[in-house]
Amino acid sequence: GIVGSAVARALTAAGHHVTPLCRAQGWRLGRPAPLAGQDALIHCALAHAPGRYRGGEGDDPAAFIANNLDGTRALFDQAAQQGLGRVLFLSSRAVHDGHPAGMRLPDDLPPRPTSLYGRVKGEAEAHLARLPLSGCAIRATGVYGPGPAHKWRSLFADYRAGQPVAPRVATEVHVDDLAQALVLLLANTAPPSTANCSDLILDRHDLLGMVRDLTGCPHPPPPRADPSPLRLLDCAALTALGWHPGGLPRLAQTLPALLRD
Repeated sequence: GIVGSAVARALTAAGHHVTPLCRAQGWRLGRPAPLAGQDALIHCALAHAPGRYRGGEGDDPAAFIANNLDGTRALFDQAAQQGLGRVLFLSSRAVHDGHPAGMRLPDDLPPRPTSLYGRVKGEAEAHLARLPLSGCAIRATGVYGPGPAHKWRSLFADYRAGQPVAPRVATEVHVDDLAQALVLLLANTAPPSTANCSDLILDRHDLLGMVRDLTGCPHPPPPRADPSPLRLLDCAALTALGWHPGGLPRLAQTLPALLRD
């Protein structure tokens, strides 16, 4: 996937040897994993309806739970049984959807999910925390980055075609910045049990304004959205490790590639 590929590249660049667990190797969540002899497990997998995380269960919530919660618990149990020293788990800010609008979310805030996706992530976090190994759940916000399945493909197409685009503001992080966060957490000898990962507060008005400037699109971007209900992730744990996400310059650098994909 987009995240797993970026993480593998970042780990390799940092000098780690990466053994992938993915469909290309015939592995899926719920199947036994060949973890013996590995130092760490980084779990970025999710079985979901295409393009959907919240609501990713589609019309089969039982399969979603079996794959993503039962399968993840089994994977973590195998990591503990096979003596791995570290597990990093890609969780989600969706674990916090039930907290009040406008709240600032510290790294160690207990989950309060409202979606099945958020509940599955929160329960997987709890299972990891109970095991006798060093585990960290990374609660990432929306992730953007280049690739044929990037998250804004349909948004850009609608805007450039003159279709109505609803106002929206959200928090985002570039996939390479998320990957670097995982590299830092892997190197830390005493990582936190949970760590937030977020960078930009991004309004579609500004994002599509940048698209307009790059493409000469004649359509106006949508009006600005009200940012006050946003629940903002406090990323103090990652900042303390020296994490410096790319912010708007990273977005501006990435946008031409997104428009080509």
